[in-house]
Amino acid sequence: MHASVTPLLADSSRPLFEWRWVERNADAILQRLGEHIALTATALGVGLVLSLALATLCLRYRWFYPFVVGAAGALYVIPSLGAFALLVPLLGFTFATSVIPLATYTLLILIRNIVTGVQQVPTEVREAAVGMGFTRRRLLWQVELPLALPVVIAGLRVAAVTTIGLVTVTSLLGNGGLGYFIRAGIQTPIPNPSPIIVGIVLSIALAVLVDLLLWLSERALAPWARRAVR
Repeated sequence: MHASVTPLLADSSRPLFEWRWVERNADAILQRLGEHIALTATALGVGLVLSLALATLCLRYRWFYPFVVGAAGALYVIPSLGAFALLVPLLGFTFATSVIPLATYTLLILIRNIVTGVQQVPTEVREAAVGMGFTRRRLLWQVELPLALPVVIAGLRVAAVTTIGLVTVTSLLGNGGLGYFIRAGIQTPIPNPSPIIVGIVLSIALAVLVDLLLWLSERALAPWARRAVR
């Protein structure tokens, strides 16, 4: 993702924040925001699909769970810059170079929450479903995972907010995102606070908005959880 962007404009004497800078760079801001959303959504999507597959295996083969969590934990503690640096020689400065580490950072959170959510399904519910002739696969997808949604979405909320923060680092790879403004503001001959503030504020706002949307989706998809809290 190497689309050209209008150069950031700056003056030699600057106040803390300039609305005129925002007006002059509105197109660049929208483009970088779109890139940030695309990177976040792709990483979360890939991470969720992988986590569902691995969690399904862990639920079927319980001995597999410690190995999966251990591997996901090892990937989680790798510094983001180190992970990107390892992939650059193999994949170059590409979209995939950014997405792969971002997706791996979601695995530990999502796998744990999916497995925990399914394990918390009441035994009598499982027994009733089996008594009605549900197969193991049908039991998982039509009974256990729907009932585990509150726990799964809670993990997804944490993973989403974490990913949005990590995406800012991908600007070092030339893949855009709101981190571009933070880097650009620091690298000018005279540091420019306006792009730095825009990058930080929009990243925080995006994280809050995504977290709110996921919380609302949980309330809509799992209304029984809300009633249980009462």
